[in-house]
Order: sequence, then structure tokens, then C-alpha cells
Amino acid sequence: MTNWVLITGSSRGIGAATAWRCAEAGWDVALNYARDAASAQALAARIQALGRRTLSLQADVADDAQVAAMFEQIDRAGGRLAGLVNNAGIVAPAGRLEGMSTDRWRRLFDVNVIGTLRCCQQAARRMSHQRGGSGGAIVNVSSRAAEFGSGGIYVDYAATKGAVDTLTKGLARELIAEGIRVNGVRPGVIETEIHADSGLDPQSVAATIPIQRLGRPEEIAEAIVWLLSDAASYTVGAILDVAGGR
Repeated sequence: MTNWVLITGSSRGIGAATAWRCAEAGWDVALNYARDAASAQALAARIQALGRRTLSLQADVADDAQVAAMFEQIDRAGGRLAGLVNNAGIVAPAGRLEGMSTDRWRRLFDVNVIGTLRCCQQAARRMSHQRGGSGGAIVNVSSRAAEFGSGGIYVDYAATKGAVDTLTKGLARELIAEGIRVNGVRPGVIETEIHADSGLDPQSVAATIPIQRLGRPEEIAEAIVWLLSDAASYTVGAILDVAGGR
């Protein structure tokens, strides 16, 4: 039977690296993207060359109807949804709280928090033993910003990731008796395109990281794939920092 893993925001960066590593580990991969269809389709072709099935699913996780339709497409593909990686997330230009708008806050929370809630809800409905599912694993991608607060940079983004951490801990306890393991990963500063959205130069902080370099998307992917796997079968409600010691 096909075991699908859905990875949101998987056309680039950590999401794309996770999709590739999941395929190498034997998963069939549902690739979600919001806008970059070309990158998602190119990644899908690479994964198919490994002999794995793929789906390319356009959906904005901030939209109820689009998220519901995305999960229904996986249902129609056959097999079962056994893994979910909530990776989709956005930042906004760096700045202080006093200059931020309510519209900015709403968009950040709609994508980073409510989008994660929506996808967890849809996955739980399919995985839960109480609903006839076969169980599964959910991994929420947070950020070390949730711990540091990112004052003067983007406290609103940090607040969204703090909410994701709380969701991870609570949902883990809610769902484990139904066969669903929920865990999280908190990346540090990683070499991805997301930094362009904030206007920050990630290399400027490399010297402040104990390991003295930025992280690579593949290093985060390894942690995510381990949490999805049976090797992490006793790991519930954990939030794993992958941040070079920062």
C-alpha cells in the first residue's frame, strides 16, 4: 500500500530537501506549493525517477477550501496518508513592532499558525484509529526564533512559531492514544531563500553561531525524516533544535 507523506511548502528550501529525503527513505510524496509550480514539478520528476509516486498540489494553507481540496486529492490517489510535515511558513520585512500593521500580523498567523492547525486537523481525521485510520506521524517545522523572540527583527514571526511549539506539545498528548505521533523541529539560521523576504543577510549572523556557519536544508530534512520514521516510535511531543548550538 502507498504510504503518502504530505509536505507543505515543498517547492524550495527545507521543504524540498525533506521531500527528496523522504523519497529516498521509501515514502511516496505529496508536494504542496503555493505559487512555484515549476519548481514543484521539477522536484516531482526527480522523485519519480527514484521510483516513488508523487502528487503536486497547489494550495494556500491559509485557505480552508484549498486545504480541504488538497487532502481530498491525496484520498483519491489511493493508499493512505501516513505522514504530514507542516513546513509552509512566511516571514515579513524585518522591523520593530511599532511599525507593523494588523494586516501583516493576520497574514503571518493565517499561514504559520492557522495553516498548520488546518493541516493537522485534516491529517488527524484520516490517521486516527478512532476514525478507522492506521495512525501516522506529524512533524511541525518551527524556528529558534520562538525561543529568542527576535526582538527588533520580527517579533510577530517569532510569536507565530511560539504558537506552533505549543500546538506541537498539546496535540502530541491529544493524539498519541489514537496512533498519531506529533513532534517538532526548530531550525536555526538556514541557507534558504526565505531570508530574502525579511531583507536580512543570514551570513551576518554566522559568526554568532557556535558551529560558525549557517545550516543546510538537508540537515533539517534529516531530523524531520527521523521523526517521521519508526526509529522515533517513542518520541512524542518533542521539539528538536537543529541550530548549530545557537
